[in-house]
Amino acid sequence: MISERVKSFIEKYNLKGRFILGFSGGYDSMCLLDILNKLGADVAAVHLNHNWRGKESLKEAQNCEKFALSRGILYYCENLPADVQKTETAARQARYDFFKRCAEKFNSKVVFTAHNFDDNAETVLYRIIRGTGTAGLQGIAEKRDIFYRPLLKTKREEIEKYCSENGLTPNIDSSNSDIKYKRNFIRNKVIPLLQKINPNVSDALNSLSEIATEDYRLINKYLPSNILQADEVEQKRIIYNLLCEHSLDYDREKIEDIQKFVCENKNSKSGKTISLAENMWLFVNDKKTEVITKKEKSKLEIAINSCGEYNFENYTFTIEPFAEKIERYPDDKEFIAYINTDNVNFTLRHRKDGDIIQPLGLNGTQKLKKYLNEKKIPQHEKDELIFLCKGNEIIWAAGLGISEKVKVAQTPTHMLKLQKRADYGH
Repeated sequence: MISERVKSFIEKYNLKGRFILGFSGGYDSMCLLDILNKLGADVAAVHLNHNWRGKESLKEAQNCEKFALSRGILYYCENLPADVQKTETAARQARYDFFKRCAEKFNSKVVFTAHNFDDNAETVLYRIIRGTGTAGLQGIAEKRDIFYRPLLKTKREEIEKYCSENGLTPNIDSSNSDIKYKRNFIRNKVIPLLQKINPNVSDALNSLSEIATEDYRLINKYLPSNILQADEVEQKRIIYNLLCEHSLDYDREKIEDIQKFVCENKNSKSGKTISLAENMWLFVNDKKTEVITKKEKSKLEIAINSCGEYNFENYTFTIEPFAEKIERYPDDKEFIAYINTDNVNFTLRHRKDGDIIQPLGLNGTQKLKKYLNEKKIPQHEKDELIFLCKGNEIIWAAGLGISEKVKVAQTPTHMLKLQKRADYGH
């Protein structure tokens, strides 16, 4: 029974709180909304009016609102902006953007979509035709991020039967029969032809989807964690996973271009970047690869006028008196330093234009920019560094080194420490 399947799905993922349901008013979403309502779930039905079919679209939105209100269900609707392209891809992206906005608006961490067993079969077939890899054969994911699909194991005929038996009158979208849309062509033309070869073609495609999912998990289990140490085939799979993780479009050419870039720059000391999307890049050097995004530079400054602890973003900076003989000077990367100073009167901040430093062991000062370049600090990391300063002169570049002007000759006067705060973000 469908309702038991939905209930088990909710229990399987331990879903609680308010649920969002993408509610087109068609058979699938009306069936799911009715079941959720009967299960006593706190659900908000959200409808995006694509407004591609004029009065018909408006009538469908009105039917959705009428049904939701008749059940005492929270209902919300928006109209798709007129400047959105009238394509399947653009419409899908607009829907998911809408669902995410609704999740924030209604303080929900769960968005249900009503994709069913037959939808998954059509998706797998569509991807085969387009030339997908084994990852694409997985079809529609039962869970992805905040999106959940409780009807994915339920056939369309079961859903139509439920609606009939429960007196539901779903919207019938006239565009579903328009075969100019690729998925409609597959549903109305290709699948019926394939059923002449195998009457259970939807079962076969779903079985292929399950096998591909199992294989995909097995492959990922044994993938190297470090792309720099992986071979060419492994690198391509890791790059594919990375693009999917960040919901980025991909094709084989894009994956191969990125893989080639990784190989060409894996021995770079300072590192190189390749664009993945607007304001998103992949950084590669001889130690790591990471996805970086453009961030606004922090202008936070804190005056350090006495010994004690200071919170700086997600770090705690400590300066305290220290008059003991040092057995071992810490490595700069330990974020601990010993200095000699007569007066605690500093500023804790990020870098600024015009900053200078006299590196330990050198006679004169140099621009901070040159110092960081000599240290092979990647460009995207420079604005994240934290400095203890006196005016425009760096006293301590945390994790990099101290100034010659505060070096310890015999016994230090103070100890500096920078630690990540364990409670930050909790």
